[in-house]
Parts: sequence; structure tokens; C-alpha cells
Amino acid sequence: MDSKYFTIFNEIVSKIENGKLESGVKLPSENELMKIYEVSRDTIRKALNLLERNGYIQKIKGKGSFVLDIHKFDFSVSGLTSFKELAERMDAKSNTILEELSIIEPDDYLRKQLDLSKHEDVWKVIRVREIEDMKIILDKDFLNRKVVPYLTREICENSIYEYLENDLGLKISFAKKEITVQQATEEDRKHLDLEGHTMIVVVKNYTYLEDASLFQYTESRHRPDKFRFVDFARRKH
Repeated sequence: MDSKYFTIFNEIVSKIENGKLESGVKLPSENELMKIYEVSRDTIRKALNLLERNGYIQKIKGKGSFVLDIHKFDFSVSGLTSFKELAERMDAKSNTILEELSIIEPDDYLRKQLDLSKHEDVWKVIRVREIEDMKIILDKDFLNRKVVPYLTREICENSIYEYLENDLGLKISFAKKEITVQQATEEDRKHLDLEGHTMIVVVKNYTYLEDASLFQYTESRHRPDKFRFVDFARRKH
């Protein structure tokens, strides 16, 4: 069994984790790594593939392999948290850029997601989230206008949940979540700092009030290398 590639993997991981190889640094070429470690191209490729699969490097065609930022933000899968609350918990510099706030007549897809009748309107809110000066989340919110009759730019740039709970007195109770990995769209590339990433982690939220009425459908689109999706599970006995 060829374990040389695993030794090379561990050595490069150690350099990344102790800061000797910083985020954004380009690794030596395959030819250079072959000379450094005195191994075959196949062994180097196995080590690089393992580094990429474990989130330490990003291979960009025609450019080489680049070290990724391994310090990821924890994003609770089971929690129901606003971006403002998330940013405060992370104690990170953050900013919300409102790209669109409008009232729309939902298409068939949105009508199905929000369980609406034909003549009900929805708020469409598109927001880009910046953390540490990087645009890494695109939030696309659709809210039933019957439940949320009024929204402003100021509310959307601060926290919609804060407004709903504190000003409207609504009780947000629970959400169903669906997490998928999708090809980045033109819209993702336009709004986010993808830096060569071609895939996006999409979290779809269906959010309900205390009376179990569905009022919000959200697509939260995350740059994949910047988040670690965490949950706590307990086995039932």
C-alpha cells in the first residue's frame, strides 16, 4: 500500500494548521512537489486530492493549488437564528447589503413553497451578507404579505426577525430546513466573492409562527469553504 501520499498530506496539513502556509498561498507545482518529496506524480496527486477533499486547498484549473482559510464560521443546522444574531455570536465584523426589496406576485414555484392562494402577494428581499469584508452569503427571502404587511430598507438591513418579534409581536416558532450543494448560478457569481468556487451550499428554510402557519420561505446560499454546519444529536433510548 502506498502510504507516502498520506505522509505528504499530514505534513502539508501541519504547515497549514500552524500557520507556516497561510490562506491564499499557492502550493508548489506538482513537478516541484515531486522533487521535494522524491515521489511519483501519482503520489502527489493523491495527496493533493486528499487535501482538497478535506477542505485544506482549492485546486483551480490552469492556476494551481491554493491554501484555504481553515477557520470556518459555525452555522447551526437545528437553530433558528437571524444573521444579526449569528454575527454577534461570532463576534465578527459583518454587514448586510440590501440588493432588492419589492412586492411581487409569486410564480407557481413560490406559491407552492409558501402554500399561497392565487391572489396573495409576497415580499421579495435579496440581501448579501458580508463577514470580515467578504461577501459569502446570499439570502433570498420571500414573506407572506398578509402576515408581514410592512417592510422598509432599514428593517431589512438590521433584522427582519427583530422587527417581527419586537414591533409586530409575532412569535416565530420553528422551521423546516433542507440543505443541498448546488452549482453556483450567475446570480451567485454576481453577488458573492466566490474566488474560484463553483459550488454553493444552499439552505432552504420554511419558517412557521407559533400557530403553525407558514409565513417565510428562504434560500440562503453560502460559499462552501467559509462555513461548518453543526448540529447536536442525542440517541433516543
